[in-house]
Amino acid sequence: MSESLSRPPKASHHFRRVAILFAGGPAPGANAVISTAAISFLRNDVEVIGMKHGYSSLADFSPDKPLVEGKDYVRITPEFIKRSRSSQGILLGTARTNPGRSVSSPAHLEDPERVKPLSNVDAGLRSLGVEALISIGGDDTLKTANKFKLYQDRLPAGTKKIPVVHLPKTIDNDYMGIDFTFGYFTAVDTLAAEIRNLLYDAEAGRAYYLCETMGRSAGWLSYGAAISGEASLVISVEDIHGKFRGEETVTAADGTTSIKPVMNVAEVVNRIVKTMRVREEQEGKPYGVIVLAEGLAEYLPQSQLAGIPRDDHGHISITHVQLGRMFSKLVADEYKKQTGKSRKVVGLQLGYEARCAAPHAFDIMLGSQLGVGAYRALAERGLNGVMVSVSGQLDLNYVPFEELVDPNTLVTVVRYVERNSDFHRLARFLETFVND
Repeated sequence: MSESLSRPPKASHHFRRVAILFAGGPAPGANAVISTAAISFLRNDVEVIGMKHGYSSLADFSPDKPLVEGKDYVRITPEFIKRSRSSQGILLGTARTNPGRSVSSPAHLEDPERVKPLSNVDAGLRSLGVEALISIGGDDTLKTANKFKLYQDRLPAGTKKIPVVHLPKTIDNDYMGIDFTFGYFTAVDTLAAEIRNLLYDAEAGRAYYLCETMGRSAGWLSYGAAISGEASLVISVEDIHGKFRGEETVTAADGTTSIKPVMNVAEVVNRIVKTMRVREEQEGKPYGVIVLAEGLAEYLPQSQLAGIPRDDHGHISITHVQLGRMFSKLVADEYKKQTGKSRKVVGLQLGYEARCAAPHAFDIMLGSQLGVGAYRALAERGLNGVMVSVSGQLDLNYVPFEELVDPNTLVTVVRYVERNSDFHRLARFLETFVND
């Protein structure tokens, strides 16, 4: 056993060069993850390649178009990552290119056309002499890492594989397998500060702000920001049940139909107006801030989503929906209908400004442990196909991909805020009380 002030002994491993790749939306603390993963390998005599802008270059790689240093990748050196742990932005850049887009079942992995982008990634990494891949990103990037691992599993016997480990990233905090994701608390604090500023503005002008916050699938970010920012009400996808939820029949391009859960928009609007009226009539507060999770847009009726584009992962472009502005008019109209008075209601989008905010100490520590965990998973433990996780007092855990991804659909499971959990009820205790 080493002395307490001695560096841990070098692991016995075969790696000479590894690659780090960041994909998806930015998150505070990203550079802590990148730099600590890199320095852990560099200090143990392993070269580190940083792929620029996610899978952009790798997905389209071909032998007749070699990857170019500086354009497609960088050699990460101690100088490159100097004093970067607490820096803003993404050292390697990012993108949403999805090389596993055409693979949605294990059978697709046997189709050469469907796996071509994954094959390109494999060939591109091998062209650089990469012997292991560190993937940093959200649930879509986890799905890609899993598909790349499954592709590797199907290579001819005797082929040297490129093991992959994944480091979970999202300010939405909706990841299975880890308590909190790096960047979440920084993003919450950034949005909460904006909400508090808007509260003062709202009070001065006797107005309301409807703030649409990031959080596509779950309400962790919207609830955290609302609680910390002292919002009057927060509504997320977890709240769309009971009278706030309906159904509609959706017809696919091939003519098949399915039942889709949708939001009862009128009931949600009425619930917001109830909060406004209680604040004004019982508390003497004709102002406030309402927080709406952007994921509510996915529950809008299809008639309101016509023409909205989708990304490589099939998600609607929420920025095109303008949920806050849509609801601001509906709420203002309903308020006037119920009271006979006009009230200024302004819809705003919050979130993008939080993605590259200066990371707080906890996110730096959490991100740093995840980065070190990538080295420990690959070099110390010889693992492949695991997500690095942190629990307790930054204790490392390694969760196999198969525990996080559905083996039949190859889709990850979203971690929602559990209705009536202590965290969910915290917001209900603190916001304006409405007996609904």
